Amino acid sequence: MGMDIKFCENLKSIRKECNLTQKQVAEKMNVVESCYANWEQGRTEPNIDSIRKLAKIFNVSIDELFNGNL
Repeated sequence: MGMDIKFCENLKSIRKECNLTQKQVAEKMNVVESCYANWEQGRTEPNIDSIRKLAKIFNVSIDELFNGNL
């Protein structure tokens, strides 16, 4: 089962709100760009440590990453 589609959409939307490219986020995460792109496309999913790091980079809660702005 792949990553929740809402998570993928939120990840892309939050990244764009932060005016960051996939490449910039990948560099901050110390992963290759294709790895990050796969997260946004739902091909693979980040582990919990990566999810924490993403929340920190985007300055949002983990809940916001999964559920969006409620």
